[in-house]
Amino acid sequence: MIGSATKKIVRILGCNPGLTTGSGTNTYLLAGDAPVLIDTGAGVPAYETAFRSALAECGLNRLGAVLVTHGHQDHVGGVEQIRHIFPEARVRKMPRPAAEPLRAFDPLQDGERVVANGFAIQAIFTPGHAIDHLCYYLEGERILFSGDLILGIGTTVIPVDGGDMMAYLASLRRLLELDIREIYPGHGPVIDRPREYILAIIRHREMREEQILALLKQGVRDVSTMVKRIYADAPQAVHGLAQQSVLSHLIKLEREGIVVREEEAGMSLFRVR
Repeated sequence: MIGSATKKIVRILGCNPGLTTGSGTNTYLLAGDAPVLIDTGAGVPAYETAFRSALAECGLNRLGAVLVTHGHQDHVGGVEQIRHIFPEARVRKMPRPAAEPLRAFDPLQDGERVVANGFAIQAIFTPGHAIDHLCYYLEGERILFSGDLILGIGTTVIPVDGGDMMAYLASLRRLLELDIREIYPGHGPVIDRPREYILAIIRHREMREEQILALLKQGVRDVSTMVKRIYADAPQAVHGLAQQSVLSHLIKLEREGIVVREEEAGMSLFRVR
């Protein structure tokens, strides 16, 4: 159990450990008369057992709402499990209709507030990792549920499909405007020095961009070689994920007019303008 002295917040791991999920997806149960669940894990059978155990520990027999941070499988995959247990619970997220034809969600937009158990939870649109990403700000407690925008371990992958490096950095800077005491991330431990942590992420991304530009100026033009150079000390298993983020950096630089993309033999090559 984690949380403040005045509010009960229970972390339930998604039972889906792996390369991209660490020890598993964090889902959070905000206990009370109308409990709220933030994210649902990947939908693995063991999660339902863990979820039911958390309910029993808190003496709960209902669920008021589910708030989803974004539509990636490791965060939304357990929705049907939760609906099976609590069919009356509202499942809310930022709409992404083209990608979600089979699931019904109650739409939740930027700035909307969900009030339950004395909680006031504000939805904050934070694209970058995903086009439909929301963070949830527990106003009275100054707690941010950051989904995959900010991780407690490792760095967020910015995928080419649905990701946007420019939007990601803008979302991080937007969060700096909030009075945040703690960050409860989608993966990894609670972050208790939020401003310092967010600034460090921004600096890390700026450093990566400088490395990419330096390689371009040395004549390195393809993403694969850039990844091998920049991530030379990282395990080979992460290189595929790193390619996504490096390419997202290059797309950002292309949009800013700093680099030019050229297609040769079916391969995207980049150079400084």
